[in-house]
Amino acid sequence: MSKFLFENFAKIPTEVDIASEFRYREPVLNENTLIIVVSQSGETADTLAALRLAKSKGCRTLAICNVVDSSMSREARHILYTHCGPEIGVASTKAFTGQLTALYILALDFAHKRETLTNKELKKYLKELWDVPVKIGEFLKKAESINDIAKVFAHQRDFLYLGRSVNYPVALEGALKLKEVSYIHAEGYAAGEMKHGPIALIDEFMPIVAIAVESKVYNKMVSSIEEAKARGGTIVTVANESDKEIKSKSDHIIYVPKTDEFVSPLVTVVPLQLLAYYIAVLLGCDVDQPRNLAKSVTVE
Repeated sequence: MSKFLFENFAKIPTEVDIASEFRYREPVLNENTLIIVVSQSGETADTLAALRLAKSKGCRTLAICNVVDSSMSREARHILYTHCGPEIGVASTKAFTGQLTALYILALDFAHKRETLTNKELKKYLKELWDVPVKIGEFLKKAESINDIAKVFAHQRDFLYLGRSVNYPVALEGALKLKEVSYIHAEGYAAGEMKHGPIALIDEFMPIVAIAVESKVYNKMVSSIEEAKARGGTIVTVANESDKEIKSKSDHIIYVPKTDEFVSPLVTVVPLQLLAYYIAVLLGCDVDQPRNLAKSVTVE
């Protein structure tokens, strides 16, 4: 998600790496590189190792972290705390939202300093961000309807999550949450890549969760939904409340308040987290302590 934000707002080329892979691929680093490490606990072994490698190459380092005085916050040159409070559940939800918000604010700050956004644009994006808690609150008043959808799909063996642009990472997060807490196999894909493999899996037994909120790629998402529907897929769509057209193309629909495209992931991720939660509860899974998982991965 941060790649989209930094490149669109601040016009800075940005790469995203999996921390466990970072130090094994001989990354090209120097003193002009800023490394941002993200960790709820600040103790994740692979992320700490990536941070130390970056420091050894002379990079500037910034940690986005929730736990004050953690290893990562002490070792990074700069620290941005999310202040989300204790995260008890293994499958982080508020930490995800807090980290994304921190990256959003950081990207806007860079854009302001580099003058790549006008003051009017900055105010617009900050207003959108300020309104997110209210919009999430509005959505949560009607969130019980997601439990009805969960009852339909709780015993499925597989799910496919689709998104594009800034909501592609949300599709990944939705699939991850379902895997973590319900033990159902799920994959998140960029919708444009569906024809390069995943479309072969689609039949009447494959629920498709698609994020199709208003954006520059909306029509592309609708096209992917139509293609999945034509092949027998059962479609669950996350869409804006004003979108009536999408209803005819979906078997189930989850309406969320309209938000600016770049802020929308903070809203669209909530129904996906709730869907995973309700399915896990229906299956009798321990939502807070899923099997085989630990809150902090402190060994490689």
